[in-house]
Amino acid sequence: MKELKIKKIKNGTVIDHISPGNALFVLDILNEPSVGNVVSLAMNVSSEFLGKKDIVKIENRELNPKEVNKISLIAPYATINIIEEYEVVEKYKVELLPQYKDILKCPNPSCITNMKYPLGNSEPVKTIFELIKKDPLTLRCHYCERFLENDIYKYLK
Repeated sequence: MKELKIKKIKNGTVIDHISPGNALFVLDILNEPSVGNVVSLAMNVSSEFLGKKDIVKIENRELNPKEVNKISLIAPYATINIIEEYEVVEKYKVELLPQYKDILKCPNPSCITNMKYPLGNSEPVKTIFELIKKDPLTLRCHYCERFLENDIYKYLK
């Protein structure tokens, strides 16, 4: 018998198969629940695929592409379900991108993307990170070639 841990939502988004312990990072990415939508959260739920997983349900809200791209860095196995009238109308897996533009901050303080120019004499350089390896997730700064491998969440903008 299946047990329902969190009640169904009428309309909104369900983010399933979040790596265990990462649901709070996902909420931070989405700036929830500060926007006033009802949010349900389950952590360390049994999963055939992951062993354990987290789930986030947000009523009356869909995600924008930038949010989905950020989630892919925190929960690369996540599934996004769009719910309308209690039914899944769209379902897709997040995908790691070959490049992430202006989503991460470079950890190298000397990187050109972190340079501050006096009196605003220069345009800031937006970060670009290239996907090097999926498991373990490894990214590299396009400009200074610094690698990001651990605690990627800390470098999300």
